[in-house]
Amino acid sequence: MRGFVLAGLVLASQFAVGAEAPAPREREGDFVIHNFEFSSGETLPEVRIHYHAFGEPKRDSHGVVRNAVLIVHGTGGTGGSLIRAEFSGELFGPGQLLDATRYFIVLPDALGHGKSSKPSDGLHARFPRYGYNDMVETEYRPVDRRPGCETRAAHHGNFHGLHAYLAVG
Repeated sequence: MRGFVLAGLVLASQFAVGAEAPAPREREGDFVIHNFEFSSGETLPEVRIHYHAFGEPKRDSHGVVRNAVLIVHGTGGTGGSLIRAEFSGELFGPGQLLDATRYFIVLPDALGHGKSSKPSDGLHARFPRYGYNDMVETEYRPVDRRPGCETRAAHHGNFHGLHAYLAVG
């Protein structure tokens, strides 16, 4: 009898460990900005900002999304570089600080990085000159230019901390 009870407890503990909430669903996409004018005055007919998103936008009674969180990567990184156990795994799960069941989390690739528009896509030296303000403007567009969306900004990394500062100041 003792063996059955012990086996039952071991089996039950395996189900308890395996009963963790599922990881939040990630999706990728591209937000295309049409006729974007850079700070230099130059324009491109299309600027593509690639992103990873977790959670769902939740609208208030006026239709405004109130749960959007934008997290930007560090120098030379991508939004996808933040999808790892020690970052998104610690922040986006149920009950965690940025629980993806509560927040709409967007991780963009900055202009010139990852799968977003960059000079090496083909324009090379003909790509418009761009700086921090252009990067900030294009990072926020996938969230803030959606009708009725309010961003709660968060930041990660080094020079993108400056981007969060530029966006609010």
